[in-house]
Amino acid sequence: MHAPGGTFLIDTAPELRLQLLREKIPLVHAVIYTHAHADHLFGLDDLRLFGHVLGKPVPLYCEENVEAQILASYAYAFAPPGEPLHPGALPLLTLERIGTEPFELLGQTVQPIRLIHGRLPVLGFRFGNVAFCTDVSLIPDESWPLLEGLDVLVLDCLREYPHATHFGLPQSLAVVERVRPKQTYFTHVSHHLDYDATNAKLPPGVALAYDGLRIEVAG
Repeated sequence: MHAPGGTFLIDTAPELRLQLLREKIPLVHAVIYTHAHADHLFGLDDLRLFGHVLGKPVPLYCEENVEAQILASYAYAFAPPGEPLHPGALPLLTLERIGTEPFELLGQTVQPIRLIHGRLPVLGFRFGNVAFCTDVSLIPDESWPLLEGLDVLVLDCLREYPHATHFGLPQSLAVVERVRPKQTYFTHVSHHLDYDATNAKLPPGVALAYDGLRIEVAG
């Protein structure tokens, strides 16, 4: 996401380097994490050079359980080096603990949203008029007010029928009906949802997301 003070990512997916090159993003200033599953975490090392270019560590904003997984999976990035290493040998990263309280990041207010992914508490995020809620199978009662008045909702929708840890199409459409954003994009879509065929039967204001989609964030 492009904020007034720089660019930050939501999660670090595998093959992150290829995605950054495709989208022509030359520099990442920070990352916020939804949760620590491999498909949302294991591109972290692709941030390796950004801290050296910035001259300071790249902050990773995450909950305590995500922090623990990052430290376990990328211990080498946080342990003091045992011998002199060449510049760029290790990522420059720092961990910043967050919860469900809003915080400022690069001039942008970030409102975390508690979601449930199977049995795992995870985070969605709201930025002004846009909310991003991937990997969700349940929205807790306390989170619904944070989805009111949206221009754009990006929402999990794995396939036609329910899944143990993701919304299926009927559940995702029920969220849209309750929240009534101006526009909804379904994400985390599997091969079970053909792009053209699915879009043709979705209601107005609802569509499948796609690589390279750009969304304007106001406020």
